[in-house]
Amino acid sequence: MSPRASRKTDPNRSGPATVTFVGAGPGDPSLLTLAAVRHLGRADAVIIDSTARDDLVAEHLPEGVEIVDAGHGEAGQQLTHASRAKLVVKTAKAHRGGHVVRLMDGDPGTFNGLAEEARALVKAGIAYEIVPGVSSVSAVPTYAGVPLTVGNASSVHVISVTSGRTPDLTGSVADDITVVLLGQPERLVAALAALRDAGRPESTPVALTERGTTRQQRTVAGTLAEVETLAAGLERPALAVVGPPVELRDELSWFETKPLFGWQVLVPRTKQQSGSMEERLGDFGATSKVVPTISVEPPRTPQAMERAVRGLVTGRYEWVGFTSVNAVRAVREKFEVIGLDARAFAGLKVAAVGGATAAALEDWGIAPDLVPSGEKSAAGLLEDWPPYDDVLDPINRVLLPRADIATETLVAGLQGMGWEVDDVTAYRTVRASPPPAPTRDAIKAGAFDAVAFTSSSTVRNLIGIAGKPHPSTVVACIGPATAKTAEELGLRVDVVASEADAVRLVEDLADHARGLIAQAVAHGEPVRRPSEKVPATSRRRAKAKG
Repeated sequence: MSPRASRKTDPNRSGPATVTFVGAGPGDPSLLTLAAVRHLGRADAVIIDSTARDDLVAEHLPEGVEIVDAGHGEAGQQLTHASRAKLVVKTAKAHRGGHVVRLMDGDPGTFNGLAEEARALVKAGIAYEIVPGVSSVSAVPTYAGVPLTVGNASSVHVISVTSGRTPDLTGSVADDITVVLLGQPERLVAALAALRDAGRPESTPVALTERGTTRQQRTVAGTLAEVETLAAGLERPALAVVGPPVELRDELSWFETKPLFGWQVLVPRTKQQSGSMEERLGDFGATSKVVPTISVEPPRTPQAMERAVRGLVTGRYEWVGFTSVNAVRAVREKFEVIGLDARAFAGLKVAAVGGATAAALEDWGIAPDLVPSGEKSAAGLLEDWPPYDDVLDPINRVLLPRADIATETLVAGLQGMGWEVDDVTAYRTVRASPPPAPTRDAIKAGAFDAVAFTSSSTVRNLIGIAGKPHPSTVVACIGPATAKTAEELGLRVDVVASEADAVRLVEDLADHARGLIAQAVAHGEPVRRPSEKVPATSRRRAKAKG
């Protein structure tokens, strides 16, 4: 059972829980179906296989859900299908009147022991339903760039080789049959050799994929004559495709050819702020590691903020300028404590420094009147901010709720245009605690392919709590000021975002990666990630320390 606390079962509810068999998909969390997410969201308990990890679905679970491991028993032994069936019945009876999700890797109806577990529920008089999932049989070849049917290859034979017995493959030797096999690498090798011995030509193309649909996916391709060599580096259960469609892989590979595929990108930012960056990095094939470098805390003395909010309500200000998402969040939280909402901004003009800040305001129900048309920064705001006009502007005062470390550029610029400015500390930024030792070692040893800095403070704080990134690590900065700070602290800056926006920063990092790939191809060199250029001994030392 995971550390997540179990929810209390109501003894007054009658009868065992209803069980829903839910397909978890092949590994990519985005392939969970809408129905799967809905059932997970109302579960009292979730029963997982060792291959359907609980972190795959953790974000969809309510607090207090019991996580039951159906992969192994209390003594660590691998559970049989019969043992799992008993465990499902036992869990349903323990959560009377509740809802139990039996999460199965891929699709429940494909090689998962669904029949045994469902029959056990029927025998026990427990109701169940099934939510199909995306099957590895079709998804993994698709992610590997191998369509299962093409041209004359119009038939597909799907075979599980999870048992110790090698199946009879004499019916799968014709050239127009695509064969899909699933199992451990050593059993796949035996089955592919049996297919070859049964009469399938040694020249038949074959592709083997492990960790399919995840950003750690790896595919190797060759012929049936080479299967022993191809499978030598595989470590996990894999999927093999045999037949003419494999020849299209070089042309149709779309997932493993993403510009940041396989990259580990360090994001020195709070988890709350990094969502859009992580999502965009995933779109380009990268895996992100968020390391908080600052902690956002309330001001030490809240009186100034309280006076500012009262003044906002009583008509003291003509403008309110938000220079960060954190400023929006701080003001919104203060409003909620006092009992106010977005209607208090009626009649006020609102400015936002950039797209993310504007989105945070819009999420609150406030449409900003001013967002810089050019550079998304204090300087960009000043470029577009109208000067005070004593004829057109009934009030000459601006409220700026900001961080305690904000620069004076915006205040001085507004004052120069005739505005009176109340520069109020809405929140404090405090350096976060150092990350765990394995993360610090990975940063310094070059295990990360890139680091994406979104402010000067993230540069200073990351170096302060974790040390400098390895020289091989690609350094990407959100703007010139951040890049200048990085260079002053001894880092080589490779990417400066064309616009001061976190998503644009990721897109420009992807463009940089495309350039590295093109350069390697032009020189006839293998395409390698930045971390792969670090001596293997350094990477092993960092891993060993972890």
